[in-house]
Amino acid sequence: MHRPHPALRPYVAAAVGYAHEGFPPGEHLGLPSPWLTLVLTLDEPLVMAAHPDPAQAPGSFDALVGGLHTRPARIVHPGRQAGIQLSLTPAGARALLGVPAGALASVDTHLEDLLGPAAAELLDRLRASAGWAARFATLDAALVRRLRTADDVPAEVARAWRLTTASHGRLRVSDVAARVGWSTRHLEQRFRAETGLGPKEAARVVRFDRARRALAGRVTAGLPADLAGLAARCGFSDQAHLTREWRAFSGLPPTRWLAAELGYVQDTTALDAALSGS
Repeated sequence: MHRPHPALRPYVAAAVGYAHEGFPPGEHLGLPSPWLTLVLTLDEPLVMAAHPDPAQAPGSFDALVGGLHTRPARIVHPGRQAGIQLSLTPAGARALLGVPAGALASVDTHLEDLLGPAAAELLDRLRASAGWAARFATLDAALVRRLRTADDVPAEVARAWRLTTASHGRLRVSDVAARVGWSTRHLEQRFRAETGLGPKEAARVVRFDRARRALAGRVTAGLPADLAGLAARCGFSDQAHLTREWRAFSGLPPTRWLAAELGYVQDTTALDAALSGS
C-alpha cells in the first residue's frame, strides 16, 4: 500500500502494488466499489473475460480504467499477476483522465484511449523502475504533472457524493437532495451524469463495499464471519437483505464469495480512511 503524493489525495483514495504468484489458473471477480479503478500491469496483460456491461466484448489490457458499476467483472489469470492498482474518486476522473466519471460508467477502457501515447510511456517507465518505491515515485510524479482542475464537478454533486460516502450509504436520497438544495429528480439527473451511478445505486454500492471489506477483515483476522452482526453494522435491514445485495453485486452469497476470493483480499486501510473522511 502506497500513500499518494499530497496533491493527489483528493483524487486517489489508495494505491496498491500487487504481485500474486503460485495460484492455480482461474478467475478473479472485480466488484462494484465507490472508486474508479486504474490498473497498470507490470508483466502480462489483464485479461477481462466479462465486463460489468455485458455488451462489452472480452479483451486484454496493459493499462485499464474501469468506471463505477453495479455488476461484477470477471478477470482471467494464469496463476500470477503483477501491477499497480489505483482507486480514483469521481473527481479524479476529471482531474487525472480529463473526462467525467459518468463517461466511463460500467465500461473498461484502455488508458491509452484517454491519455494517448502518454499511457504507454508511463507503463514503460514503471516497468523499467527497480522496486516498489521507485515505481510509486515514478507514478506520483507522472500523475502530479497531469493534474488539472476538477472544478467542473458541480459543487452540489460533489457534496452529495461526500454525504453518501460519509454516511456509509445510510442517508435517503431525499435527505441528500434536501441538504444540497436540489429536488430529488434534479439530483438524480446531475449525479448520474457526473458519476455514472444514480444516488440510490451509489448508496447501495457504498454499503456493499463497506460490508465486503469488513467481512474480509474479520476473516483474515481470524474472527467469525457473523453475517447478522455485519448486516446490522453496515446498514442492511437484516442478514437476508445483505445476502440479496451480495448476490446482486458479486453473483455469489457472502460465504461463497469469501471462499473463492480470499486469496485476493488486499489491505484496505487507506480506503477505510477515505470513506470515513479521515
